[in-house]
Amino acid sequence: MRIKAAVAALMALACVALPVGAQQRPAALLPPHPTAKAVIAPATPAPQTTQALTREDLESWLDGYMPFALRRGDIAGAVVVVVKDGQVLLQKGYGYADVAAKKPVDPETTLFRPGSVSKLYTWTALMQLVEAGKVDLDADVNTYLDFKIPPYQGKPITVRNLMTHTTGFEEVIKNLLITDPKALPELGPYLGTHIPDRIFAPGEVPAYSNYGAALAGYIIQRVSGQPFDDYIEQHIFAPLGMTHATFRQPLPDRLKPLMAQGYSVASGPAKPYELVGASPPGGSAISGGDMARFMIAHLQDGEYQGQRILQAATAQKMHGTPLTIISPSLHRMLLGFYETDRNGHRIIAHGGDLRWFHSDLELFPDDHVGLFFSFNSVGRDAAVYPVREALFDEFTDRYFPGPAPEGQVDPAVAKADAARLAGDYDGSRRPQDSFMSLLNLLSQASVTTDKDNHVIASPVTGLDGQPKRFEEIAPLVWREVGGKDRLAAKAADGHVTMWSEDGESPFLVFQPTPGFRNATWLKPALFASIAALLLTALSWPLVALVRWRYGARFALKGMLAVSYRSVRIAALASGLVMTAWLLTLVTMIQNYAFGAGMDPWITTLHLLSIVVFPLAALAAVANAGIAFTQRKGWRSLFAWGWSVVLVLSTLVVLWTGIVFHLIGLGLHY
Repeated sequence: MRIKAAVAALMALACVALPVGAQQRPAALLPPHPTAKAVIAPATPAPQTTQALTREDLESWLDGYMPFALRRGDIAGAVVVVVKDGQVLLQKGYGYADVAAKKPVDPETTLFRPGSVSKLYTWTALMQLVEAGKVDLDADVNTYLDFKIPPYQGKPITVRNLMTHTTGFEEVIKNLLITDPKALPELGPYLGTHIPDRIFAPGEVPAYSNYGAALAGYIIQRVSGQPFDDYIEQHIFAPLGMTHATFRQPLPDRLKPLMAQGYSVASGPAKPYELVGASPPGGSAISGGDMARFMIAHLQDGEYQGQRILQAATAQKMHGTPLTIISPSLHRMLLGFYETDRNGHRIIAHGGDLRWFHSDLELFPDDHVGLFFSFNSVGRDAAVYPVREALFDEFTDRYFPGPAPEGQVDPAVAKADAARLAGDYDGSRRPQDSFMSLLNLLSQASVTTDKDNHVIASPVTGLDGQPKRFEEIAPLVWREVGGKDRLAAKAADGHVTMWSEDGESPFLVFQPTPGFRNATWLKPALFASIAALLLTALSWPLVALVRWRYGARFALKGMLAVSYRSVRIAALASGLVMTAWLLTLVTMIQNYAFGAGMDPWITTLHLLSIVVFPLAALAAVANAGIAFTQRKGWRSLFAWGWSVVLVLSTLVVLWTGIVFHLIGLGLHY
């Protein structure tokens, strides 16, 4: 499945199936989701010879795949569009745009939400301004803004960094999706007051950034002198005849009757129209027919039926300028698009997810073929993710088959390289300087090896839900055993500095987790500490009840009595505050409560953490000192031991609060 990023792990912890993407080749507006189960569509063995891509064969294959996949996955509806040689080969709707009304999907007019596929319009518009000489790809973005983004390690962010997701911004999710149309922010002021912290130098580490794409939209607005929505309509949609496409939120009245409903599951109620806080990264709505026009334009180097949205040289530059961070063996980021090559065929792609809509766009430039599909439900057990993964894989293997990458490495080298890669890692698309960084503790990736020197990366799983195994085929390059995906690493001074896998490598890498926040020791220590603290607090009234039942007197006096009571109050407070943080994060993700409405409660937790965590640690240390100096005899062994447990537990909670910014007052996350 697709590599899990930070938010995904907490979703798993919450045991909720939130629609943020598992194993989808393109990056999503929302971070990925780990809970998708094994593929629920019928598997079709990949043919050994090329199957002709004709309308008849394609429709027959899709008609066998899609209806069963939708029903089995409890997915309401979908649209699939395939273009070839400048024409629509097939566009077809499956299932329902509105389940209650039994309204079928019309591929020409029914609107779906493509999520981060929307970025392709934004990147195309930005390249139009590059082509016109109004924007320089390698210029400091501050050249085009009315607020300043400071350099990091002496390096400014460039426009190229925006397009390649190498800005160095940390992941931010506050106000990513909102529910109240009146709360939709104005783009410029929103961006100027929500600048994410920088955690990498520009150009060095891929880390997918919705904020970066929103900046690109604002640059378009500033340079063109037109509102972003107007510019896209006049310079992308209108020339291509895309009359069923819009970035406007809420939807214009003329398009509302055409909008597909979004669902968690088809058997459940329809959900409200999703609003993206800053629209350039993912706020559009579009029909399959209009997406066909956009795909054909890019497949024909910027031209559709005599109308040009890009000059050929500009389109070729956009499609063919890869950024190599780890290895050319892996998929790489292009200018807005990214590689998803398979079977020796060049593919440029993007995809995206909102909560209820899930989409992919795949272009085969050398084969003059484009594929787009979008679903309007998450489905049962997040079924949409394996369904779409299998759809892409089987389409490609059916019509563009080819061998898996080959190679062989000396067994001794393979063993040494696998050992170098083994360890614990954080994803680069992560929150780091806010309380949301606690998610990193719960989403840490691990790489292990087996007896055959295969590499097993915990976040990288197959359609059966099991971790994939990789064998080394070139120095620090591994291929999936029995498959085609690749994993590669980059090393310096004999140590791995980052690795990634084909499914995410253009925009997400994994880096070694520092020891001070490594989940291997800290996560079990934290949960054990919470348990010890709450057990200590719970035992207080229980022991008192037992004494009352048997008429026993409380034997401790003086400082021992004060210490006994104080440390239990401190344990209760510390355990409850940390538990409240975890439950708050679960609730926020489960309900997508990432807006200002949570600010008072988060501020309260911050203030409690500032007071409770240090005082609890001091109380535990004082209790231990009193226990060791005033309690005598072998009967005090348990009291001595448990006082040490409380010291360690409160210190672990305090350490967690410091490292993951629970002790602080930040509301920017």
